[in-house]
Amino acid sequence: MSGLKIKNYRWLILTLLVSATTINYLDRQILGLLKPTLEIEFTWSETDFAFLVMAFTGAYAVGLISWGWFIDRTGTKPGYVISVAAWSIMGMLHAAARSVTGFGLARIGLGLTESGNVPAGMKTIAEWFPKKERALATGLFNAGTSFGIIIALLIVPWILRNYGWHEVFIITGSVGFIWLLVWIYVYDVPSKHKRLTEEEYNYIHDGQKLDAEAVEEVVKIKWFKLFTYPQTWAFITGKILLDPIYWFFMFWLPSYFASTFKLNMSNLSPELMIIYTMTVLGSVGGGYFSSWLIKRGWPTLKARKTALFIFAIMELTVLSAQYATNAWMVVGILSFTLAIHQAWSTNIFTLVVDLFPKQAVSSVTGIGAMSGAVGGMLFPLLVGYILDSYKSAGNLIGGYNLLFIICGLTYLFAWTIIHLLTRKSDTVSLQELVE
Repeated sequence: MSGLKIKNYRWLILTLLVSATTINYLDRQILGLLKPTLEIEFTWSETDFAFLVMAFTGAYAVGLISWGWFIDRTGTKPGYVISVAAWSIMGMLHAAARSVTGFGLARIGLGLTESGNVPAGMKTIAEWFPKKERALATGLFNAGTSFGIIIALLIVPWILRNYGWHEVFIITGSVGFIWLLVWIYVYDVPSKHKRLTEEEYNYIHDGQKLDAEAVEEVVKIKWFKLFTYPQTWAFITGKILLDPIYWFFMFWLPSYFASTFKLNMSNLSPELMIIYTMTVLGSVGGGYFSSWLIKRGWPTLKARKTALFIFAIMELTVLSAQYATNAWMVVGILSFTLAIHQAWSTNIFTLVVDLFPKQAVSSVTGIGAMSGAVGGMLFPLLVGYILDSYKSAGNLIGGYNLLFIICGLTYLFAWTIIHLLTRKSDTVSLQELVE
């Protein structure tokens, strides 16, 4: 088996990345799905649950920046091994919790360890894919977030019904160890991989300089110097402004449908299933579009920013949700706008891979993703204030409509800043960052 050569091996690697992201989001969604069961057993208040959400999100933000630095120094293979093993253990430890404090500690542990997935995944894509395919690869990687949510919606109720909530955490947590066995056997960087053909290796590095910058070596970079580049701040802008919008739609959609259209959210919702499923198409389609422009001869940065601008314009359709007269019209509008968000997100992530050397990708990704997580912690404060204000005035739907307007306009605002920051930007060289 060691002598086997596989053409297009990079797509097998990508399959592992998508699987890791699917497991990652499956594990983090479980607590929300078990909320009705656990709040009865442990007499949780809404404040208690909010504490658990904040515990995970805060730990996730801290973990992102730490993992980015760690993976750039150790490499993707050991980085993924440690991260997946740790988050699988933390996921299973939820079964031992008996109080809000116990669940809070488990959520902190899960947030700290799950945050290794994004920096490790993006660095792996930088190592294994040529620039013209990176957006598509990132889109498929990003689609794992939706796969995880969909699978959670399908299997968690079944395990709960047939076994119990303890088993939900144990069974889902154990899946990560199966993935680890495959990863350890299959993965290595291209320059050291025994199953990679010379033809595919050359294709991966097509258009790149085959010098120290293109070799998948572990080097020490000047981490704080990353903050001196406008390219870094362009990525931070895209994440801190728009990640919160995605999480707003994820966390508040059930209550929006319940309050606006009187839908029963205690059962599996076909409305939400459709919306989440459409995000998969957005992730893949967004990556394909900018890659298609590059293959037609467009400069890489121009293709990415053009795609981002088009998606920002398309996001304005969310403003029409305020005029919808029934739930299925809203499902159609939000399915489209959330799919476009994922298309946007795919290209934002790919900007990092385009503008930074491979050895810094994980660090920059961690910095930006951490910014998005911080934004995800702060934006709910605005959401709560707006909804409470409009609810007290007897116009809760008006509050949601105002939030839809804010969400729709933010993409164009973010694109403008990103465009200004990257007007004169070139790829950052490794030599500038080496200690």
